[in-house]
Amino acid sequence: MEEQHKKILQQNRINLVTDLDPSGLYDALLREGVFTQDMIDEIKSSGTRRDQARELVRDLETRGSRAFPLFLNILRESGQQGLAEILLNGAPPGQLQPAAPAGDRPVLQPLPIITVSPMDSQKQSIKNTPIYPVERPNKSPSPPPDKDYFKPRPQGRTRRDSLKCYKMDSSPCGLCLIINNVEFKPESQLRDRKGSCIDCNKLQRRFTALNFIVEVKTNLKQKQIKQELLALSRRDHSLYDCCVVIMLSHGTEVNHRRFPGAVFGVDGDYVPVQAITNYLNGEKCPSLQGKPKLFFIQACGGDEKDIGFEVPSEEAQPSVDGEDDETDAIPTSSSSDSLSTPDEVDARTTLPNSSDILVSYSTFPGYVSWRDTQAGSWYVETLDRILEENAATDDLVTMLMMVNHEVSQNSAKGLYKQMPGSFNFLRKLLYFQTSA
Repeated sequence: MEEQHKKILQQNRINLVTDLDPSGLYDALLREGVFTQDMIDEIKSSGTRRDQARELVRDLETRGSRAFPLFLNILRESGQQGLAEILLNGAPPGQLQPAAPAGDRPVLQPLPIITVSPMDSQKQSIKNTPIYPVERPNKSPSPPPDKDYFKPRPQGRTRRDSLKCYKMDSSPCGLCLIINNVEFKPESQLRDRKGSCIDCNKLQRRFTALNFIVEVKTNLKQKQIKQELLALSRRDHSLYDCCVVIMLSHGTEVNHRRFPGAVFGVDGDYVPVQAITNYLNGEKCPSLQGKPKLFFIQACGGDEKDIGFEVPSEEAQPSVDGEDDETDAIPTSSSSDSLSTPDEVDARTTLPNSSDILVSYSTFPGYVSWRDTQAGSWYVETLDRILEENAATDDLVTMLMMVNHEVSQNSAKGLYKQMPGSFNFLRKLLYFQTSA
């Protein structure tokens, strides 16, 4: 497909996902050779009408140059004239007309070749040896596809654009547990996390809007954190499609086998992230087997401070530079510089045995995570906004990449940077429920 037509589809993705009725298009898309039967079967199996519409548009972008004008015609034939007009208004003039049928094209004739006489390089004679001109790439739309025009991919080869989506249509979609540690005991030697309640309120509203049952627990000790996670694992999730755990606390590095890092209870004792995820794995929580389990960790991954590297001026973006920025690292230094927080060395990561788990970290393992005492943390503020603006059209992993990019543009105290990241062991695309 032409790049300009791909951009039109991408720019109108929200309208297409919201209003498109794929069921009325399948027969015509198959008849015109835009999709194969296997592709249509995959789209139908992707889930709800919105899921099918999203998958159809994604697959359409992978088809040939004739796919876009044929899609417009099929929209009109199926009575979805409004969507066709929206797409047509975004297309350059003269780009959507079908090319002349193959039968009307001129037939290429042999041309004479001019050869140089071996006796005299200055004299030339015409030899009637015919050659055929090489066809140059034609940028105009190709002729109407015949039966074999769109050939299916070889059996056994995985198509990236045919990834299945998790079922996410139960109501409610699932349970969401938020543990928000703000006020720490004096013996913990950890500072109170001013601004964390702002993060908690944002995430509570956001996941409620995404049709989750949200439960908030505040200021838990290590033992209480484990008790809440154990209780969550013993709940019956059979009627739900997903489970979310959000940890807002101080953090540190610990030795680990799978997921790095740990979060502190208010008593100064920590729970490794690996242990947190284990409560909901397929063995410990059978009713969540095969279902996505999402963990969002707003806590430091260590004590290192990232000062970044220079980029060309045109790539530089406006950054945050607040005086109220703090980190979520453990403050073990007696220095007046609250950013100096040494911890244990992080171990090498190995792949987990559990599937359908995604752990999103506010910062790269080993580094501090920044939080504004007035506006909340960079990570949560950005995550909340990205979910609000893009959950109706984009999958979770794509949105987390958006979060990574935007947070990476910020600067604390005019110097320090932050880079979020994820350990992703999901097997399918995940789209949240939205009211759009």
